Amino acid sequence: MKMDLTVLIPHMGVLADGALLTAQISALSLIGSILMGAIIAVARTSSSSAVRRAAYIYVDLFRNIPFIVQLFFFYYGLPVIGIYIDGVTTGVIALSISAGAYASDAIRSGILAIDTGVFEAAEVSGLSKRVVFTRIVLPIALRTSIKPLGAVLVNMILTSSVLSTITVNELTGQAKIVASNTFRPFEVYVVLLVVYATLTWLLSLGVDLLHRALNRDLQQQEA
Repeated sequence: MKMDLTVLIPHMGVLADGALLTAQISALSLIGSILMGAIIAVARTSSSSAVRRAAYIYVDLFRNIPFIVQLFFFYYGLPVIGIYIDGVTTGVIALSISAGAYASDAIRSGILAIDTGVFEAAEVSGLSKRVVFTRIVLPIALRTSIKPLGAVLVNMILTSSVLSTITVNELTGQAKIVASNTFRPFEVYVVLLVVYATLTWLLSLGVDLLHRALNRDLQQQEA
């Protein structure tokens, strides 16, 4: 069979719409996962054993259940008890909760890496624990956690392809439609492979540049 990518030209607009929806879902899910990750990371460093235990249960639970099972629970399971959520919102919620477990590891590592002198200086200055965590600890932890959080984002974009199973026409969902309409699945999925590979490579490069920019002072000190 001869590959003919020209058959996809009339459908590039549809694929672009899918890519845009993938970007929107990923951006919203990134915000949600960082918020969830920050809350869980703080809980995992809490002085309360009950809070720490609850946070560990959350992380273990969502890291050890396949994402598609979590997604089906939210989309197909919740309506049984009267909770109806549209596909895109379900995808954002599921991705945020699932990725939040991984983001919490990255943020927690950033918190534990902070010099104890920072905490001591904040304690001497009389700042409340809430102010110390929101104004000092979390900004530093997020800055040092850019690379692992970037990996969470890349994985989130790849995982978002599963949303096509709940009728969300993101990039993979639109590709399936184009493949069925054109009867040219080979060309469609070749383009899909290239798009995902290029997108994730560019994101990884951007995260690396951002990490260097935000941590330039630390790199200079080490040098």
